[in-house]
Amino acid sequence: MRATPLLLALLLVAGCGEKPQEKKGAPPTLITTTQVKGVRIELAERTLGTLEAVMDPKVAAEIAGRVVAVEARAGQAVKKGQVLARLDPADATQQAAADSAEAARLEALLQQQERLVTRQSELVGKNFISKNALDDVVAQRDALKSQLAAARSRSAMSRHGVSRTEVAAPFDGNIETQIASVGDYVKVGDPLFRVVSNHRLRANLPFPESAASRLKVGLPVRLTSPLSPDGPVEGVVEDLRPTVLESSRAVEVIARITNPGHLKGGGSVDAAVITGTRDDALVVPEQSVVLRPAGKVVYLIVDGKARQQVVETGSKQGGTVEIVQGLQGGETIALDGAGFLSNGAAVAVKEAAPAKPVEKPAAPAR
Repeated sequence: MRATPLLLALLLVAGCGEKPQEKKGAPPTLITTTQVKGVRIELAERTLGTLEAVMDPKVAAEIAGRVVAVEARAGQAVKKGQVLARLDPADATQQAAADSAEAARLEALLQQQERLVTRQSELVGKNFISKNALDDVVAQRDALKSQLAAARSRSAMSRHGVSRTEVAAPFDGNIETQIASVGDYVKVGDPLFRVVSNHRLRANLPFPESAASRLKVGLPVRLTSPLSPDGPVEGVVEDLRPTVLESSRAVEVIARITNPGHLKGGGSVDAAVITGTRDDALVVPEQSVVLRPAGKVVYLIVDGKARQQVVETGSKQGGTVEIVQGLQGGETIALDGAGFLSNGAAVAVKEAAPAKPVEKPAAPAR
């Protein structure tokens, strides 16, 4: 069958059409780079710990009595010696008066006995009485001296008991808890307040058993806390618990610090016990190390391509991570954009922006 003119025209147009464009490769990934450097780093054992107030007693009643006044409330700051509560002083005052009267009675008897001893001594010297009579009055005088000493001690204790009807703060701090109220009858030793001082704090820091050999008394400790925005707080390891905690199988380190003013007992801290230093350690920024099926890797930049290199990491410090194995130092590796790379990917290195010159302040007009 012969082709019609219309069919021939269509075939001619199709044969002269443009060829489809060939697919181009993926565009290179835009990255920044950095060099692997050798620096001096601190070796540290890190953990999460809790703070505890060193001075955190329960202020108790030293005599029995009824609470007649409460002078401080929970949350209030108090000074050393400030009266926190008052107990009914009636019983203590009467006891003090009775003991004082007893001491005065014995003192009068002793004075009379001293005069008797003097007279008896004169009579013995004149041979009017026997020496046995003198010995009797001397023994009575010595007994009165002992009774007077005991009475004076009881009187002093009674007077001190009157002063203990005022319950005072043992140091500068804050009232954490008010336990007793007006009308309560308290016995000796019953707690009335809990007073806390955050000036000196104890940090309880648990570490795994594997770190026990590297932890020693005297090592410096660096603590960071959300309550301390001005930076880390320095301390020193003062004690190591002699036993492993049964609940967590951890070795507990105790560090004591002087509170700069922000920390509070019961708060949490990130702690680093500095165990030593290492010179010429290889470090890279943390964002250069990415996780891949092969493990932790960095990407070496060679001839415009990324080459995957498996590495072993060590300690972290200040946004950098130590490379224990896998690098020699001096290599150029990917920084920003490393997480988007794969082995053999083409890269385009973005030049760092030039630093702006610092403008000098204009000289003041004369």
